[in-house]
Amino acid sequence: MIRIPITDNSTRTLTDSELPAKVDIKRIADIKIANLKLDDNPNLLVFPQALGYHGDNIGEGVIIELDNNQINTNNIMGFVGVNDTQIDIRSRFAKNDGEDYFLHYMLQKVFSINLFKIEHATSNEQIFDFLLYMFPHFLKKAVAQGIFKKYRRFEYNDANIRGPIDVSRHIRQNIPFRGTVAYSTREHTYDNELTQLIRHTIEYIRTKEQGAAILNNDKETKDGVSQIVMATPTYSIRDRQRVINQNLRPVRHPYFSAYTELQKICLQILRHESIKYGQEKDKIYGILFDGAWLWEEYLNTILKKCDFKHPENKKHTGGIRMFEYGKDDEAIAKNSRRLYPDFWKDNYILDAKYKRLDKGVGREDLYQVVSYMHCTKAENGGFIYPSEIEKKAETYRLSGYGGTMHILGVKVQHECNSFKEYAIAMEVIESEVIEGISK
Repeated sequence: MIRIPITDNSTRTLTDSELPAKVDIKRIADIKIANLKLDDNPNLLVFPQALGYHGDNIGEGVIIELDNNQINTNNIMGFVGVNDTQIDIRSRFAKNDGEDYFLHYMLQKVFSINLFKIEHATSNEQIFDFLLYMFPHFLKKAVAQGIFKKYRRFEYNDANIRGPIDVSRHIRQNIPFRGTVAYSTREHTYDNELTQLIRHTIEYIRTKEQGAAILNNDKETKDGVSQIVMATPTYSIRDRQRVINQNLRPVRHPYFSAYTELQKICLQILRHESIKYGQEKDKIYGILFDGAWLWEEYLNTILKKCDFKHPENKKHTGGIRMFEYGKDDEAIAKNSRRLYPDFWKDNYILDAKYKRLDKGVGREDLYQVVSYMHCTKAENGGFIYPSEIEKKAETYRLSGYGGTMHILGVKVQHECNSFKEYAIAMEVIESEVIEGISK
């Protein structure tokens, strides 16, 4: 295995020992994420899974760029590989020894995970194990829609005929006649291949050192586990490979939509060994997180305490109107454009940026926030971004209609000896952010 470490938004040249990996790297490089056809690469997991969910262009970006022997990265973090080549993309705030506390802290906050001990967190093994900690998040989302139910064919051999007789099986099993009849039924049941897959995943997690803590993470997780266990009375560990094979095609259901994501997580966990060693030739595997999306979702866990709204473009919720119209302006009303700032509340627009803004904000980003401020008559607007250093917030007074622009850097790089120390340092910073915005 050739492992190539790199950080996000950076450039590095392949060493002589890494050059043989170029053949595999070319299968990953310079391809838009939206064109990867994730269903053709079931061992590749990308977050957010709904590309463009918040009106962003995540799907238009590439994982890496390859320019001769030079690799360039953007906002994507995690790891990705083909065959015996693996590229580990850490956050640019990772420590020199490879510990990426910042990435894992954001993941803990976004996916509501209680995790306080991460050692060698950027290793292949540890990143895959992190899927175990993400499992409750997807389980709760799915179970909130109800337990997945579908039609399934059952075979019986008794005297209570409730379906068409299976003649060949009846002759095989009931000659000479014993008073029973072989027949089959098609029943709407909770005990199906998908709920069985989830049950197998639960039982697999139970075998892990942190299994009990993961499955008892909170009341909702415990309730979800109990419901799945009750729904799968025919569970048998001997059926695991058969159940995995039955779930290789993604489930599509207009009502049970959250089960598609849960199914993929379960397959990733149960197929851990084959994915880890890249046994499927020329298939892309890995776990990737878009840094801009993750930073935005992490900020949402903080800013909602200040009553900020976090609009969802794809759901068309939480947006603000760009044009005013009266009762007679039906045409304008039907085609009214909505704006979706990252965060907003009365009198405040805030844009989340994963970019380096220590040296200033780009023109297009400034124009966008100023437009949002104008349409909402907000007196405050600004940007919030991760920074390596502690920096006082910058404020600028707008000319014309007035208003104040704020540029808020959140220090995310701390010299800590453990993940727990890092979490404590970040909680202090978060309190300062909340206090500063409230003022």
